[in-house]
Amino acid sequence: MIKRADELKKVLAENFRGGKGQVEMLHLLDPEKNEFNGKGRLFAKNTLKPGTSIGLHKHEGDFEIYFILKGEGAYNDNGNMITVKAGDVTYTGDGESHSIENIGDTDLEFIALILYS
Repeated sequence: MIKRADELKKVLAENFRGGKGQVEMLHLLDPEKNEFNGKGRLFAKNTLKPGTSIGLHKHEGDFEIYFILKGEGAYNDNGNMITVKAGDVTYTGDGESHSIENIGDTDLEFIALILYS
């Protein structure tokens, strides 16, 4: 299967998870079409403009990985603030919490993957 760029679903989410601004999510797989085979719920390229954030949230029954593609962010890893940049990978396990904010002057882009525990 090949999915062309113009076939991907783009979602704009305001104040996502209680964050600031608008997050752009380009869904690479669609859970509504069972493309995860019941093993996950998100595989997307997220874009945060400067000052935009995804609010602090807890994972229950799943875990999430970010692969930072571009930009710089302030990442909250269970209350521990860490600066992340291109090439970094974050992991938020089942029962853990995280958030991310673009602290740079260019877009923060990252791949997000959520799989069930």
